[in-house]
Amino acid sequence: MNSYQITAWCSHFVCDHVKPGDLCIDATMGKGNDTELLCRLVGESGHVHAFDIQQEALCLTQKRLEHSSLLSRCSLHLCSHTQMDQYVAPETVSCIVFNFGYLPTGDHTVCTHADTSLLAIKSGLSLLKKGGLMSLCIYSGGDTGFEERDAILSFLKTLDSRKYLVILSQYYNRPNHPPIPALIRKI
Repeated sequence: MNSYQITAWCSHFVCDHVKPGDLCIDATMGKGNDTELLCRLVGESGHVHAFDIQQEALCLTQKRLEHSSLLSRCSLHLCSHTQMDQYVAPETVSCIVFNFGYLPTGDHTVCTHADTSLLAIKSGLSLLKKGGLMSLCIYSGGDTGFEERDAILSFLKTLDSRKYLVILSQYYNRPNHPPIPALIRKI
């Protein structure tokens, strides 16, 4: 791993986990970086569902996947990540990726919020199969505030340790509220 960005850190574990033929979810597609990575990892026999509420995110992701000839491996959904369970059956998903916050080049007033993010995480946990992985990139400060971060961290602490392994990491010596990477493994 050459990059120390939160997305690269989480992707490192996603790459170790996802195999060809897997079913995966990008819960917050944004510019399509994670969607493309998941499409590459699942191979021709797997499938990815990607979600975002912004048309701009869907268009950017679609163009990215068309350029990489990966669009056939993915279903793009213009809806909230709280609706993942309408497209995927329980206990069938190998990996779910979340990047909370806002679309980097988009409208910063359109962002994820504690209430819907918690609903999506809870729903996602029911979609994960045994051994499944959920990756969370948690951003705070600036435009997004701390409410979502604090709510997610509080919720993660309550997960039953007999059912889930939660690993939380920190950029310990970085100023200005660095992002927090977290991984959840369904036991």
